[in-house]
Amino acid sequence: MDRVNAEGIRRKDLLWALRSRRIVLLARRRSECLLCRGHPVDESGLCTVCASQATEQEAELIERWRAGQEP
Repeated sequence: MDRVNAEGIRRKDLLWALRSRRIVLLARRRSECLLCRGHPVDESGLCTVCASQATEQEAELIERWRAGQEP
C-alpha cells in the first residue's frame, strides 16, 4: 500500500521520515501518524497499526525512538 491517507507520507519514504527529527517531532506534536494521520501516535510518530506493519529496518528506528534515542 503506497499510503492510507493522501495527507500522509508515502510508505516508501518512511525510513527517511523516521531519520528526520523534525518530521517525527512534528507528527508527535500534532498527534497524527506519519502514514495514515491516525490518532494517537507513539514516540516514533506512528500509530499502533502502522508501527505493527513496519519492516525490520523501520522497526529498528521505531524502537530507537521509543527508547528515547533519536536516530
